Amino acid sequence: MHKTNSILMHAPKMLIFETAANLELWPKILPHYRYIHYLERSPNRNVVVMAATRSGIPISWTSEQIIDHDKLEIHFHHLKAWTKGMHVVWTFQETPAGVRVEIVHDLQFRVNLFAPIADKIIGDFFIHNIANKTLRCMKAYVEARANRVTA
Repeated sequence: MHKTNSILMHAPKMLIFETAANLELWPKILPHYRYIHYLERSPNRNVVVMAATRSGIPISWTSEQIIDHDKLEIHFHHLKAWTKGMHVVWTFQETPAGVRVEIVHDLQFRVNLFAPIADKIIGDFFIHNIANKTLRCMKAYVEARANRVTA
């Protein structure tokens, strides 16, 4: 499974990166996130239980977050359950039109026979939908903050 979501944001790249890296903030600014519980915490690496909803359906997963300050990338590795082994990368690219924020999800399903069905359910119904909501809500948050700073 390979899913890509992206959006243009009109805010400083560092503000966007720091907001995306700050998982404590997510349930406050992303209405579809129910909670983030830290199991391990450090400046560049966290292990968290993340919980969101998709059309009222509650889901949760355990993930390792790696914050790469040099490359300005955020990596997630899903550690348990249906998405165990998934690798997620957030990238932030400045363009003339704004900062392109992209989330790429890659997962090799453990049982290839079920891959087409799992791709539709896990990939399209859950991941693609939640990632789009995450990007839209984060865009609204960082753009509002950027406008307050410059106004």
